[in-house]
This record gives sequence, C-alpha cells and structure tokens, in this order.
Amino acid sequence: NAAKYTDPGGSIEVTAGRSEGGVRISVRDDGVGIDPAMVQSIFKEFVQERQALDRSRGGLGLGLAIVRSLVQAHGGRVFAESEGRGRGAAFHVWLPAAQEASAGGAQASAAGALAAGSGRRVLVVDDNADAAGTLADVLSSMGHRTMVAADGPSALRAAADFDPEIALLDVGLPVMDGYELARRLRLSRPQLHAVALTGYGQEQDRRRAQEAGFAAHLVKPVSIEMLVSLLASLPREAPGEAS
Repeated sequence: NAAKYTDPGGSIEVTAGRSEGGVRISVRDDGVGIDPAMVQSIFKEFVQERQALDRSRGGLGLGLAIVRSLVQAHGGRVFAESEGRGRGAAFHVWLPAAQEASAGGAQASAAGALAAGSGRRVLVVDDNADAAGTLADVLSSMGHRTMVAADGPSALRAAADFDPEIALLDVGLPVMDGYELARRLRLSRPQLHAVALTGYGQEQDRRRAQEAGFAAHLVKPVSIEMLVSLLASLPREAPGEAS
C-alpha cells in the first residue's frame, strides 16, 4: 500500500524493533495520506477512502481487513496514523515475541507435517507472483517439489513437463479461470488432485468447485498447517481413476 499510494520520488521507511514485550514493525511513507476521520475505519471490510478510488485498480477494500485478521490471529494488533491528506501515513503491526518453548513446539509440528506430506509434485497457479512464489517456497521447504505458473496457458505447458500430482489453483486467473483450468488439467491426467484457492466461500462457490472436479475448496487466507494436512491426506491416485 505504501508503494501504491506514494508518488515516484517519494520515500518509504520500514523499521522493526522490540516494543512492549513483543515486536513492532512500522511502514511509513510521505504519500497521499489518510483523512484523520478515516483512520479508525480503514481496517473494516469494503472501506476505501474516496481519494484513493483512482488508484485502487479495482480493489475490493479487503486488503487491510485481511491484514487485521491475520495479525489478530497471531495475538497482535495493527493500527494506522496520518496527519491528513498529502502528509503521508504510517502503519504499525505489533506481534508478541515467540517464547523458546512454543518455538520448539512449532518446529516439532513442522517436522511432523514434513514427514506426513513430503514428496508430492505440486503445481501452484496464481497471477499474484509474490503469493505464488511464497507458497511454493514454503511447500518446497517441507519436502514437496513445486512449479509455479501465472495463468492457465502457462500452467498447461508446465504440467506437460512437470506432471503434477496436485495443483493449487487460484480461481480468479486471467485468460482462463481456475475452473476451466482444472477441467483441462484433469482431461490429460485424471489422477490429478486440483485444489481451489479463492477469496469466495459461499455455498455456490463450493458447489461450482466440486462440479469443476476440484478435490477441495480452500478460502484465502489459508493456514499453512491446513494446507499441509490436506496435501498429506490426498491419495496418490484419485479413487476409481487409476490407470
């Protein structure tokens, strides 16, 4: 957001340090700023400041709400500051510091997940390069082989060489949506397990995913623990479709 709402030639500063028994990360910019009356509301769903509409690029006003939910899920808090329009803004995230005992427990849990779900070939398809790359890196660190594609056509080309067992597909892809991509992938490899990753979780969305042949429908943001558990549970061959 700081980069998006700061004009070329502006500055962005990222700092981190100990604070109140935890860690505080701050992002400051000298960009368009925020109306003080909006500072307390921008973390609510679908809230966008009027001045930002020409820069929103079709956003739904969900980004900061997702940030807040993720931070709160980790026992933290997030807040913003601004002296007004044209005077920049600062966003602060505070998270509790990890204790040695809990860190050891997390490592043991990760090791267990690695043993349970290692060795799968996973194709990650998302037009958000950062999200796709991060997810692929996490899965690779847990013993999976991964390949990344940004859209349907490139995913089909990648699958021809990579021969994935599992495909994690963003539903809202350009050129070809995730539903159509899942159908095409499974035409040539019916044993493939396609998993939908989407921001939409209504019943009709789940039903459409099932009709398109998805083995699972996960609503973003997806916890790594849930995803790793799902990958470990998927059989090596889809029931009734072994060659």
